[in-house]
Amino acid sequence: MARWAMVIDLTRCTGCTGCEMACKAENATPPGVTWCRVEFLEMGSYPDSNRLSIPLSCMQCEKPECERVCPTGATHQRKDGIVEVDANKCIGCGSCIIACPYGARYLLEEKRTYFPGYTTPFEEQGYKRFQVGTVSKCDFCAHRIDEGLSKGLVPGVDREATPACVINCWAKARIFGDLNDPNSEVSRLVQTGQAVQLKSEASLDPRVFYLAPGRTAVRNGLRMNSPKPAELEGVE
Repeated sequence: MARWAMVIDLTRCTGCTGCEMACKAENATPPGVTWCRVEFLEMGSYPDSNRLSIPLSCMQCEKPECERVCPTGATHQRKDGIVEVDANKCIGCGSCIIACPYGARYLLEEKRTYFPGYTTPFEEQGYKRFQVGTVSKCDFCAHRIDEGLSKGLVPGVDREATPACVINCWAKARIFGDLNDPNSEVSRLVQTGQAVQLKSEASLDPRVFYLAPGRTAVRNGLRMNSPKPAELEGVE
């Protein structure tokens, strides 16, 4: 069984927020719901200042605390590791939101549109997925993965079967694939210790990894080295 994972190369990310837009376009998330977001860390002072772009989303934890605290079983983990939310079971209690250390979950408190008094055909189609009073989050574009697999495609290799944020990253900062496949790039980056996890002290074993500044990343046979800002020394 595949174990889907993603590696985000912070030495390549430019903070363009294209992944945010790709996610919005793919999933038609309502206003205020941003499954894929980019945050910025400002460091230093002029003229020696640095700005680090950090894309964030659901980390698809191997040991999801959100699943453990969900009282109805709405949050559940698939056999391939993807953590999903069943809106028909969610009661909107917010326990999972509190339990998630990555701020990756969103409670839809009311129906809103991007244009007051008007809903585009795109929104009408997409909003059918969302129920007021329930929680939603990134699911690695599971619908793309499942449909692609049904056609014999390979997620992370074939665009049609790969998460929208990955295929729309012009800087190629996102790598997606099967962590259980020793030949996949994500597996190699993780197994060689090049990729690190955010908030590893929480012991949730997230399946989204990062190539941090200051590490020498070897991708596709090329060595890429990016200096780590002084503020990040000792931080993984």
